[in-house]
Amino acid sequence: MRFLLAVFVTAAVVVPLTAAVRPAVPAPEPAALAPLTAATLEEAYTANRANAALASRMAAAHGDRHRAASDRVLAAPSRRLLAFDGRGAGRAAEVFGDLAHADRTAVLVPGSDTSLDTYERFHRAAAALHHRLTAKAPPGTRTAVVAWLGYTTPGTVSVTAVTPARAEEAAPELRAFLRELRTVSGPKAHVTLLCHSYGSVVCGHAAPRLDVSDIVLLGSPGTGVDTAADLRTRARIWAARGGDDWVGSVPHVSADLFGTTVGFGTDPVSPSFGARVFAAGPGGHSDYFTPGSVSLANLTRIVLGETTEVTRA
Repeated sequence: MRFLLAVFVTAAVVVPLTAAVRPAVPAPEPAALAPLTAATLEEAYTANRANAALASRMAAAHGDRHRAASDRVLAAPSRRLLAFDGRGAGRAAEVFGDLAHADRTAVLVPGSDTSLDTYERFHRAAAALHHRLTAKAPPGTRTAVVAWLGYTTPGTVSVTAVTPARAEEAAPELRAFLRELRTVSGPKAHVTLLCHSYGSVVCGHAAPRLDVSDIVLLGSPGTGVDTAADLRTRARIWAARGGDDWVGSVPHVSADLFGTTVGFGTDPVSPSFGARVFAAGPGGHSDYFTPGSVSLANLTRIVLGETTEVTRA
């Protein structure tokens, strides 16, 4: 076990050193916003779109056409940004649906290699879920989805991808965001946390005392604890892994190597973890929100509270 982890860490350290370091892209400070409430949502959307537009112009002037294009897409009039920060790898929180009146809200937490430069794939996942929720929600049930890129995600092949440091930094941010979300959606709304890949490590660190109905772990390398009970939450814990997801081949262990914790412990889809394991179909690591998939159908059922309809693995 220690040998496998040592090889994994060595690869994570060596490979990034061969890549070119990308220069920093200039961007404005985040927009100054009033406290977030249902009444200030539109004001926040407008201010963050304007900030994204400014970030796009600054990136273009710097010569980074890719970042300029990514920011410009986020600045489109149709986008509903609860938050936007174009600095560094970038952060954003985007709303799909009527958040202020939603009965059931899903919050997506992404994994490695998600940034403003790759944001559109995260957007597509959230949009696919919202489309399915809209189609399948019972009459009178209102839904919303929030794509939360609220932390600097690790690179897939990097030391940070196999250690908890980024998750430890992100967990307080996620807790604060969910508290803020409650000021918009109200105390009666059901909130489901959907955590993909390294995002499940973030959710594992944030889980205690979170005011959510369900926590779903997708393609998870582990959560940093041995069992679902160790997450210390009243939320129902779900887990799934696609049949072609490479995470199944990663050692689900945790060890102290050279003074650093490496690995995230028990596999969440294993019986010993104690999660509600559901079917995700034959898909790979990036396929959990693919339209028409078994995984997306089950995620929709979980968010809608139709838990008896979820197909188990």
